[in-house]
Amino acid sequence: MTQQADAGRTDRVTIGDVAERAGVSVATVSRVVNDRYGVSRETTERVRKVIDELGYASSLVAQGMRSQRTGVIGVLMSRIEPFGTEILKAVSESLQDSGHELIVFCPASEHAEGWERRSLARLGDSLVDGALLVAPTVVDVSTDRPLVAVDPHVGASHLSTVSAENHEGALAATRHLVEIGHRRIGFLGGRQDLESSRQRETGYRRALMDAGIDFDPTLVQHGDFTEAGAVAPARQLLALSDRPTAIFAANDRSALSLVRTADELGLRVPDDLSVVGFDNIPEAAQATPPLTTVDQSLHALGRAAITMLLELIDRDGPGAEEPVHHTLPTELVLRRSTAPPGNPDRTEQR
Repeated sequence: MTQQADAGRTDRVTIGDVAERAGVSVATVSRVVNDRYGVSRETTERVRKVIDELGYASSLVAQGMRSQRTGVIGVLMSRIEPFGTEILKAVSESLQDSGHELIVFCPASEHAEGWERRSLARLGDSLVDGALLVAPTVVDVSTDRPLVAVDPHVGASHLSTVSAENHEGALAATRHLVEIGHRRIGFLGGRQDLESSRQRETGYRRALMDAGIDFDPTLVQHGDFTEAGAVAPARQLLALSDRPTAIFAANDRSALSLVRTADELGLRVPDDLSVVGFDNIPEAAQATPPLTTVDQSLHALGRAAITMLLELIDRDGPGAEEPVHHTLPTELVLRRSTAPPGNPDRTEQR
């Protein structure tokens, strides 16, 4: 087989092609690919060089059947959006030089409850050593492979989970608005069926109670954690005759949509309206004005989740131990979207 012939190949390289080029048997190539004994160092190096030249990749499923390991980690998410993307970046960075490969799987219908079960069924236990479920809607999934849920919608479960201190972060965000003088503070929540959204609302309410501010249900509206879904509830809050002077939005995408909606209505942020978000996605720092937000360290969530998953994989199974529920701290990041009511001066920022 000539180099020129290789350049024109469009079909899949086979183990036979590798054997022919290296001048060895198919069995020898198989032993090299699967790190079996009985092959000299010189032959092993020659075979691996040919594998690299031809771009040969043995079947992951076949490898899994033989060794019970594929070296592949799955990341399942309902859709590709800023939250999941930052988690994915951290996971990918953490797996560099680890010998593991990454496969990302998204269902066709992002809002369908139970997408985790269907996705895992289609992915198959034989393809991955374990999987991360990003913001899963259900956690009563069954698989022979280890699973870790990141920010599950229903909170802690029989699966190991990684999440942020949602209540504490919301408490800090609302307290900041109180401390700079706001008394009429609105809340733009996310989906009410999500544990993170519920915890952020309880943190908002607790901060009001601690400050002696009566809870006003007219100042609470809910979106769905998307920018489009935040427009209508944002307009309802800003259309009130006694509108809020500040609003805590339960995630950055909702907060950014709120800022744009306020601008369309002729309101300036933060001169006429202070806005705080939650997540600290990259777009928050790039916004006009830069968004004050709660940093739940999405990269730390991703790193903690993949570390937990790799530990479960090393135990050779999902593990019979009690699930681990790891909660990471949050931190308020002050930028230029908040200021005292009626005062154009910006708050201290970083």
